[in-house]
Amino acid sequence: MLDARTTVVIATRNRGAELEKTIEDLCGLDPAPPVIVLDNASTDDTADRLRALAERCPQVGGFRLHANRGTAARNLGAVAARTPYVAFCDDDTGWEADALERAANLFEVHPSLGLVAARTLVGEDGAEDPVNATLADSPLGTPKGMPGPAVLDFRRCAAVVRRKAFLEIGGFSGVLRFIGEERMLAMDLAASGWTACYVEAVVARDRSAEHRQSPPWRQARELRNDALTAWMRRPVGVAARETRALARRAVRDRQAAKAMAELAARLPAALVQRRRLPEAIESQAALMQRGNLPEAIES
Repeated sequence: MLDARTTVVIATRNRGAELEKTIEDLCGLDPAPPVIVLDNASTDDTADRLRALAERCPQVGGFRLHANRGTAARNLGAVAARTPYVAFCDDDTGWEADALERAANLFEVHPSLGLVAARTLVGEDGAEDPVNATLADSPLGTPKGMPGPAVLDFRRCAAVVRRKAFLEIGGFSGVLRFIGEERMLAMDLAASGWTACYVEAVVARDRSAEHRQSPPWRQARELRNDALTAWMRRPVGVAARETRALARRAVRDRQAAKAMAELAARLPAALVQRRRLPEAIESQAALMQRGNLPEAIES
């Protein structure tokens, strides 16, 4: 048996049964990867289930957080990992048997590869996630010598990162917390000289419903995070445009009005972290935006 080169990091909250199924599947992989779970202050039986799982699967460990840190909790898992690569997973997703080994091999062959965005199959029948086609058709094309198209977005539950690159840029933003935070991470990787690529041969599985409608609260939060991301990384004109888009929706939508209030509350912290993208990466971000990536890029 090969030693695992990739640690799987999971952030969860109040989904103990789903988490148990995911970890059991991960423990069945060969090689079985180390698994680090970040429990975002769950109030259900997640902690009890995790303790029982750790007794059966010694490579499973975790941290129980006193507050819900959203997606940024994964940063703690990446810091704690002792492998060169980290795969992200949700409590209802997983990885095909050879996916993590394939990704690790790619990182070793391509020294500037910072992130592998996987192909995602959804539901029991393994339907193609519509996001796959969007990422495969990235307007950025395939850089010379890279294993797939360059992307500035991905599904956070279907990505493997080079740990060094992830920690170098500070991981996921604590300002954004949840929904759309992948875009800023991908932009920060690119700004630091790393490439993120979509690789069809690396496959993640999503057990959730095959056809999901994005609810109004989620759409509003995505608009909020688009604006916050723009204020942190993009030209002021882009940030103002994203803010106006949310403000217009807030006039008629209660969820958008709540998101607008959250934007105002988080804006000071966002401006403290403002760091304009290099012009070449800003041009790529604008090109990707014109490509109109769908709201489906979420987990």
